Amino acid sequence: MVRMTESTAAPGTPSTGATTPAPQTAPETSPRDQALADRGSNRSQRPSSPAFRRFIAERWADRPAGTPAPLPSAPYAAARRARISELFPGERLVLPAGPLKTRSNDTDYRFRPHSAFAHLTGLGTDQEPDAVLVLHPTDDGGHEAVLYFRPLAGRDTEEFFADARYGEFWVGARPTLEDLAALTGVTTAALSELADALAKDVGEGGVRVRVVPGADDAVAAQVDEARSGTASAEESAAADAELAEALSELRLVKDEHEVEQMRAAVAATVAGFARIVRHLPRAVEHRRGERVIESSFDGHAREEGNAVGYETIAASGDHATTLHWTRNDGEVRTGDLVLVDAGVEVDSLYTADITRTLPVDGTFTDVQRRIYEAVLDAADAAFAVAVPGSRFRDVHAAAMEVIAARLAEWGLLPGTVEESLAPEGQFHRRWMVHGTSHHLGIDVHDCAQARRETYLDAVLEPGMVFTIEPGLYFKADDLAVPEEYRGIGVRIEDDVLVTADGNENLSAALPRRPDEIESWMAGLLGR
Repeated sequence: MVRMTESTAAPGTPSTGATTPAPQTAPETSPRDQALADRGSNRSQRPSSPAFRRFIAERWADRPAGTPAPLPSAPYAAARRARISELFPGERLVLPAGPLKTRSNDTDYRFRPHSAFAHLTGLGTDQEPDAVLVLHPTDDGGHEAVLYFRPLAGRDTEEFFADARYGEFWVGARPTLEDLAALTGVTTAALSELADALAKDVGEGGVRVRVVPGADDAVAAQVDEARSGTASAEESAAADAELAEALSELRLVKDEHEVEQMRAAVAATVAGFARIVRHLPRAVEHRRGERVIESSFDGHAREEGNAVGYETIAASGDHATTLHWTRNDGEVRTGDLVLVDAGVEVDSLYTADITRTLPVDGTFTDVQRRIYEAVLDAADAAFAVAVPGSRFRDVHAAAMEVIAARLAEWGLLPGTVEESLAPEGQFHRRWMVHGTSHHLGIDVHDCAQARRETYLDAVLEPGMVFTIEPGLYFKADDLAVPEEYRGIGVRIEDDVLVTADGNENLSAALPRRPDEIESWMAGLLGR
C-alpha cells in the first residue's frame, strides 16, 4: 500500500521551484485534541505548501480528445427505463449506485454498483461509486433520466493528488460528464446538484419520490428529507418497496443483450472448470487443496471477466455436504469427490452459476456413481418440465419426485414415496433441504424481490434464465444412511434458458454425465 510522504530534497539538490517551501510545523495543540477523523493524516504527511500546489498543477499533457462510443447495453437500458417509467407516471424514481464500502480502516472493497442501477444504466464493472440515476417526471407522463455522479476533478484541485478515495493520482481518472453521457445516452449532472433535484416540486400535492431501499443510506436520507411531511415513514417505506419489487420483476424475462451476456459468463465459467481439473494434482499435494481450486477459478474469473459472481464453493469430501462451504481450507484427497460451485461475472455484471461434482482422481467409485446418477436423473426430470406453460414450482417438484423415489429404493425413507412427497411428510428433504432452481442474471439469485405470483407461481415464458441444481448430501455423522454413503455430497447445477419450444442448457458444454466427466478429466490430465 503506497503511503504519501512529504517531498524533501536531498542535500545539495537544487530547488525546482522559484521558492523553497517553508518546513511544516506541528500544530500547537495537544495530541489528544486531534479529532479521530483527522488522524489519518498522521501517516499520510500530505504536502500542502502553495509552491507544491502550483507545481503539481503544471505541465500536464492535454487529455485525449473526443468522446467514447455508446455502450452496447445503452439501447437496452433505455428500453428498461421506459418500462419502469410506465409503471410510475408522475413520480420521481431514485436509483443509487451505492457508496464505496470500507474493508479495513481506510481501504475499500472493490466497488460493484447496485444491480438495479446497473440494469437501468448499462454500466458495469466498478462504475460509478456514489452515482445516482434519477427518473424525473415530465409533463407528458413519462420521465427524463439524469445521471448524477462525481465527475473528473481538475488537476488544479486538491482532490487530484490528495484524495486517496477519489483522487486521480490514487484511483485513476474518472469520466467527465460528457464521457458518461456518451456512454449511456443519459443526461448527466454533477452529484452536487442532486439534493436540489430530489426536492424539486415535492410537497403537499406535489411530486412523489421513491428510492431503492438499502442501496445508499446517504441518498435515502436526502430523499427522506425531501419528502418530509408528505407521507408517513410507513407509507414511504411501502412505496420504496414497490419500486424495488418492480425493478426486480423487470429482470424476470431477459432481453437479447442479457442473454448474450449470460452466454459469455457461462462460456468463461466452463473454461474455468477446465482450469480447475488441470490444477487438481497440485490441490491434492497442498495442505489447503480446496484453496488451490478456489484460487484457480477465481484467478481465471478476474482475468476473463470482472470477478466471480459469488464466493466460490470448493468442497472436498464431507465439506461437500455443507451447502455454502466457502471457507475452502480443507485437504483434497484422492478417492473423494470435490463439489465446485462457481461462476464468472463478466464486465456487465451478469454471472453464471454452475456446479459440478468431480472425482478427485478422475474416476467415480460405484457408490459415488450411484448417488451421482440419482441426482442426474432428478436434474433431467427438472429439465423435462422447464418449458413454456409449466410453472416455476413444477421444476422443483419434478426433481423431488426422483429424489424421493431413489431414497425409497435405497431404504432410507421412513414411509412410502407418496407419504414423503406429501406436504406433511417431506422426509426426503433431509438430504436436500434447498430448492432446485432460482432465477439468474445480474445477481446470482436474481429477481429476489419479485412477488410470489411472478416468481414461484409464475408460468414459464421464453427469456427466463434460471438454474436447475438438485443434490444429495449425506453428512459424515448421519446415522440414518449406510456408512458407505456418509461424507458424500453431490450437486449438479446448470444454467437454463427457456425458449419458445422448450429450453436450452446454456452450460451444456461442461460434461455432466459420469462417463463423459471421466473422459473429459482424463483428457485434461493427459491420461
